[in-house]
Amino acid sequence: MLPPESPYQWLRTGDEVFAAKLAAIAAARKTVRLETYIYTDTPIGRRIRDALVEAARRGVETRVLVDAFGSLELSDSFWDPLREAGGQFRWFNPIVPHRFGFRDHRKVLVCDEQIGFIGGLNISTEYEGDGVTRGWLDHGLRVTGPLAGELAEAFDAMFARADLRHLPFTRLRKSAARRKITHPDGQLLLAGPGRGRNHIKRSLREDLARARQVEIITAYFLPPWRLRRALANVVKRGGRVRLLLGAKSDVPIAQLAAQSLYQRLLRAGIEIYEYQPQILHAKLVIADNVVYAGSANLDTRSLHINYELMVRIEHPQTVREARQIFARDLEHALPVDPITWRRARGFFAKLKERWAYFILARVDPFFAQWQYRRMVS
Repeated sequence: MLPPESPYQWLRTGDEVFAAKLAAIAAARKTVRLETYIYTDTPIGRRIRDALVEAARRGVETRVLVDAFGSLELSDSFWDPLREAGGQFRWFNPIVPHRFGFRDHRKVLVCDEQIGFIGGLNISTEYEGDGVTRGWLDHGLRVTGPLAGELAEAFDAMFARADLRHLPFTRLRKSAARRKITHPDGQLLLAGPGRGRNHIKRSLREDLARARQVEIITAYFLPPWRLRRALANVVKRGGRVRLLLGAKSDVPIAQLAAQSLYQRLLRAGIEIYEYQPQILHAKLVIADNVVYAGSANLDTRSLHINYELMVRIEHPQTVREARQIFARDLEHALPVDPITWRRARGFFAKLKERWAYFILARVDPFFAQWQYRRMVS
């Protein structure tokens, strides 16, 4: 008997992701929902917009949600063809000083409530390629089954709250942005500012507490102390933890902040590798028989401030394929040697790393909390 078809399909490169998304939009017959942090007026941006316009013209209900800060350079008039075709477009959290810090970092496409796409890819030229010879390294995941419908509902909630004007009425109740939706095929973990549990962080801690083999790919690494301790404890009980981070970064301060943790992580027995060919932008966590994929990095902003989305999967084939992706990416990385790293860090290098850590781990969350109190007061 053949095994049941997997509801998940890994898309290993930016080229694969964009091709699959364009095909899904072209095949849509009822609805298209697109949500992203960065959208640029580039050839790939125009191709996807034109595909959305064509969908709207053939009667497909087409809605687009783009973060106002992430896509600050994108003109509102870029979306006029979509509006003229009958589609809908909204900016998420238009720039207002007292709520500037809260951003929609999710990247989601859902067609006909049956096929969904998640991952770390924004819609911009730098994501095109194979991640080795050209284009940033990133991965996507095609989702079918009940979780695709849940992704559609999560989009609808974000589309409805795009201007954030509802927030003054939510001060005394848990944030609707923080939810965990469970199906036999996996769990959808939604995170955002507000009260209540952060299900991404909580689920990660629970899985790490019993894991013995952990592989992590993340563009920005600045996890809270409890997650760092959970990683160290994996090694203490005889397990293995491998981190794949970027040798290059589009956010230098984030790279410096991550490097401020290297020495203590290496001392705890955690292996660190740096991806060499291109900028690394992927987000992938594997802990024994569980894999996480979505928009969240393992950093302070993703785990405490931004609106994020991850899917937690226990499907054996999907986990095996995720390990293959990690192994392939690792072939293009170099290990960070503990002794060499310690000797190479001069006073000013350490000072820059500590300042970067202070800004991102302390100052940024402080101002985010201040803004949140103003938003809900």
